[in-house]
Amino acid sequence: MGNIVAIVGRPNVGKSTFFNRLIQRREAIVDAVSGVTRDRHYGKSDWNGKEFSLIDTGGYVKGSDDVFEAEIDKQVELAIDEADAIIFMVDVESGVTGMDEDVAKLLRKVDKPVFLVVNKVDNAKRAEDAVEFYSLGLGDYFTIASINGSGTGDLLDALVEALPEQEDVEEDELPRFAVVGRPNAGKSSFINALIGEDRYIVTDIAGTTRDSIDTKYNRFGFEFNLVDTAGIRRKSKVKENLEFYSVMRSVRAIEHADVCLLVCDATRGFDGQVQNIFWLAERNRKGIVILVNKWDLVEKDNKTTKDFEKYIRQQIEPFTDVPIVFISALTKQRIFKAIETAVEVYKNRSKRIKTSVLNDVLLPIIENYPPPAYKGKFVKIKYIMQLPTPQPQFAFFCNLPQYVKEPYKRFLENKLREHFDFHGVPVSVYMRKK
Repeated sequence: MGNIVAIVGRPNVGKSTFFNRLIQRREAIVDAVSGVTRDRHYGKSDWNGKEFSLIDTGGYVKGSDDVFEAEIDKQVELAIDEADAIIFMVDVESGVTGMDEDVAKLLRKVDKPVFLVVNKVDNAKRAEDAVEFYSLGLGDYFTIASINGSGTGDLLDALVEALPEQEDVEEDELPRFAVVGRPNAGKSSFINALIGEDRYIVTDIAGTTRDSIDTKYNRFGFEFNLVDTAGIRRKSKVKENLEFYSVMRSVRAIEHADVCLLVCDATRGFDGQVQNIFWLAERNRKGIVILVNKWDLVEKDNKTTKDFEKYIRQQIEPFTDVPIVFISALTKQRIFKAIETAVEVYKNRSKRIKTSVLNDVLLPIIENYPPPAYKGKFVKIKYIMQLPTPQPQFAFFCNLPQYVKEPYKRFLENKLREHFDFHGVPVSVYMRKK
């Protein structure tokens, strides 16, 4: 299970560029205009085999009259409060500013690892200029150039070394289903509808996820822990930052879950915040069920369901093999169908396929549709096996693994899904040297 690392600092120091480099995809908006990161961005990264979730916060501006910047300040404080480690980024071009000093003052009170990172240091002169950041009173610093990655290796070595070891909790062995989504989508109503009607509740136990509640639940002859991230409050400022705090809870819950029940509000659609949570669950290789709640409030004709489902699948391409259940927590419409679907997805995620069956099914398909030749060389896949991991991962052994490109890996993934039913579960395909 991973830790959470927050990237903080004033606006326009390069936090989003650094974030994009770490998660290896361009997701956060990078722009020279101050304060572009109004929304937070969440990603999954790893270094030296240690995984962590990454949060790119907005720029911290203490005492600003700008309503957006004032809101971002509260969110930065929440991120600092919730994260396991903090990367404080400053800019060598502008030197130490009053805003940097405000952030440093905040961080000097924090009893967790803080890494002062001086960005845009791409030559020896700028390395000398970085010395002035000692004045922030945070000790040694790291110099990087996030635009080309220079210096990030040393920083990440120190970061993963300092991340706290995850507590070895006594594993319950029961599957964990996390109910996640943005505020007011109906997560609490969904859970209350389940608990209110069902008589097989065993007990409430403290969750391994900080501040979340696990409800041990027994229905359909299948026992599991239901992780409730809804309605959690800890500090007074949470009331003003419900959106951000909800996603922080979701990040933690996703880390600990087997299957994520992603609740979206049918009246608001499958918006960017919901997609953020979906892709975080996918990158964590969790089972996913999308629940479209408040379906009773939508005006419908005979095409509405099909059109809404088509729209969601367009937003989650290429991982479209995900169950979508239209529910109403208020009227209890299809809420038990949602749980039955989550159970099926859990079973799909835990599925083990015999090596002999894999090879008997897939090798003839590969022979008929081999990988395209590359630079006049032909790839021959000889053998396939499932790796001993909690989620479906498959190794294809061949003579030239470096020549197998992403489109062909997707073809292999589709064939695995077609023949073995991994509905709702991310599948990983690796090419290995034979």
